[in-house]
Amino acid sequence: MNAIKKHKSKTVKMLLRGLVIIIGGFIAAYGLETVLIPNNVSDGGVTGLSIVGSELFGLPLGVLIAIINIPFIWLGYKQIGKSFAIYSIIGIASLAVGTSLLHHTPAIIEGDTLLVTVVGGIILGFGMGIALRNGGALDGIDMLAVLLSRKLPFGTSDFILFLNLFVFIFVSFVFGLQGAILSAIAYFIASKVIHIVEEGLSGSKTFKIITTQPELMVETIRDRLGRSATYNEVYGGYSKEKFKEITCVINRLEESKIKEIIHEIDDSAFVTVYDVAEVKGGNFRKHNIH
Repeated sequence: MNAIKKHKSKTVKMLLRGLVIIIGGFIAAYGLETVLIPNNVSDGGVTGLSIVGSELFGLPLGVLIAIINIPFIWLGYKQIGKSFAIYSIIGIASLAVGTSLLHHTPAIIEGDTLLVTVVGGIILGFGMGIALRNGGALDGIDMLAVLLSRKLPFGTSDFILFLNLFVFIFVSFVFGLQGAILSAIAYFIASKVIHIVEEGLSGSKTFKIITTQPELMVETIRDRLGRSATYNEVYGGYSKEKFKEITCVINRLEESKIKEIIHEIDDSAFVTVYDVAEVKGGNFRKHNIH
């Protein structure tokens, strides 16, 4: 009976998470179609490339967003996991559908470049942050940045910035230099809003976990997230009881998944989370989870 209740509860949580991601996708689409695009301001990443392609070739923006993101979704599936890929499909599809439905919606701001970049960046970042906080993504460039950061001695944030430089160069050919600069400013504002909505998205995070089931916790993290972990022996200051403290370093896209694992195995576990500016050496590579 308890197993049935847990299954139903998990299903409801998954459906609610998917619904929130859809809402995030539509919020981001609203920011694009009613603020940024009407004022010749673009976004970064795959969405920015899709906007450029739509302007150059006259193709529907939603179609381009869906098509260009396909290889990145596959990358997310291979490198991060099945649930992340599914939630990202939901998010990207909602963004694509949202841009199509809102394409003829009148602009809410026109002419004032400062207001356009600030309001557009806030709305866009809020939508993307909601999606990321619930385990999905609206843009595939983050997945590519995570993969490259594992292969080369640079951080994820460095690669996101580097990849977007090329995007904004393409934007300048369509919207001009001013449009590219405004697009970069809007993207910067959006990234800061994402940080606020989904706490500490850039870089990696260290999870320290004290639980009554350390072996099961480590095994589940390894099997379902592809991450290894280490043990430290710690002692309770009052009880003097000995515990195994688990330390696990993850990237920013895996946070919601590890929280889900911790809650599922031991919802009373003591967890502390630290932002990590950079990770080098050791065994930070993911194991095969498929």
